[in-house]
Amino acid sequence: MAGLALATGFGTPGFAQAPLSAIDWLSDSVILPAPVAKPRAPREKDIVTSALPESITVRPLDAPTPDTVGLVSARRLGLPGDIWGASSSAQLARLLATHRPSDIPALRDLYKALLVAELDPPLDSNGDKTLFLARIDALLAMGALTDAAELLDRAGRTEPMYFVRWFDISLLIGTENRACERMRALPQISPTYGARIFCLARGGDWQAAAVTLETAEILGLLDPQEDALLARFLLAELSEDAEPLPPQRAPSPLVFSMYAAVGEPLATPNLPLAFAHADLRPVTGWKARIAAAERLARAGAIDGHRLIEIYSERLPAASGGVWDRIDAVQEFAVGLNRSDPTAVSAALPAAWAAMVAAGLEVPFAEAVAEPLEHLPLSGGAQDIQLKVGLLSPDYRSAAARTKGRMPQHAFWLALAQDETARATPTDPLAGALRDGFGTETLSDPMQTLIDQNRRGEAILRAIDMFATGASGNFDELQQAVATLRAVGLNDAAQRAALQLLILDPAQ
Repeated sequence: MAGLALATGFGTPGFAQAPLSAIDWLSDSVILPAPVAKPRAPREKDIVTSALPESITVRPLDAPTPDTVGLVSARRLGLPGDIWGASSSAQLARLLATHRPSDIPALRDLYKALLVAELDPPLDSNGDKTLFLARIDALLAMGALTDAAELLDRAGRTEPMYFVRWFDISLLIGTENRACERMRALPQISPTYGARIFCLARGGDWQAAAVTLETAEILGLLDPQEDALLARFLLAELSEDAEPLPPQRAPSPLVFSMYAAVGEPLATPNLPLAFAHADLRPVTGWKARIAAAERLARAGAIDGHRLIEIYSERLPAASGGVWDRIDAVQEFAVGLNRSDPTAVSAALPAAWAAMVAAGLEVPFAEAVAEPLEHLPLSGGAQDIQLKVGLLSPDYRSAAARTKGRMPQHAFWLALAQDETARATPTDPLAGALRDGFGTETLSDPMQTLIDQNRRGEAILRAIDMFATGASGNFDELQQAVATLRAVGLNDAAQRAALQLLILDPAQ
């Protein structure tokens, strides 16, 4: 376990922590319940000797279960409400734990929709937390901290397994004082020594924090590295002449926060994506904020509007590298804000080239497509305007109001209007996509998943197949598109196909 691996609680030596999560960077902030023992074989005295009914635990049928908690209705997200169907909760949790989000933004959005939607629970759901926690952890792995926090808010943060995740989110987004207050207000939450010392100090009770640290030392509950970090955190004067703290390759958010508090902040670029949120705080330098925002936007963890906001905070302080990118986007934004076609036509190519180089085309398109759509542009800016429109959620409207000037544009426009049957593909990739939209025949494994009412599994498999197909396995690509369409996700298939084509470096 990363971070403060304090496996014991107050007066409870030797109490082993249960595994937290499929992700390995959660803080050991609370004492978790002991793992549930596996059922034992029946003994003779367990054999029924009476026909009288036993006591039965009853749960109202309308009692909420974690699997039903969501942020948006399934219908609004374009998903069938019963998409989990007959899939096993445990199998779904395993699939989410091992799934790698797609590099295609539309498919990453689809995956995220599965995680945040209000869906019917799987048929085998018994109200346990297996699938819900897998959804939360998948969001954390994607860097979608706000969505994960909102889901936990709706489920209630009083469960220890929920609270450890909410506590870490708070540490990363800068609301640790609120998290500590919440910890103190929940008698059922038993903090570990590290979390207790941290929160006592954050609340200004330094004496109690020092006594708690001394108690942990007397009981032998801290290894030297943990002891040194906590002591440095409590006694600022120790930092003046002390040796630097050892580097941390896999810190927990709690350790990460204490390193920052003692003046030795850990760089986030090599840490899991969720840690980049810590660099979005106003106290962080602008260049670091830009780097974090670009990383998060590239992964779909923040939207393009937030990225443009951070780009626009001030004028570039230098030239070269990221500053040239900021300058190009700012010059374009000036013309766009004035609705000046001449200025936009002149500035858009440089801004687009900067976004392409940074892998930020889709966030950029989502932020600027609407104000850009009706401007009468000229020259190469016209082609970029078409790409921006087709990469945006309103791709159908963009396709309906333009004709395009290059051979591949005709196929893009037909695809956006769901008319690929009449279009001529310009390369094998486009041909595989056309075939996917033109067939209703699925492979035996995919058809079996749908026939067995396991459509959510089919979607997860289709996302993986699309990635494989995009790398050159066009049979897989065709099947991925056909599967998405078979489960009613034609819009996701269209957006993914357009993004694959437009973002292809050869285009």
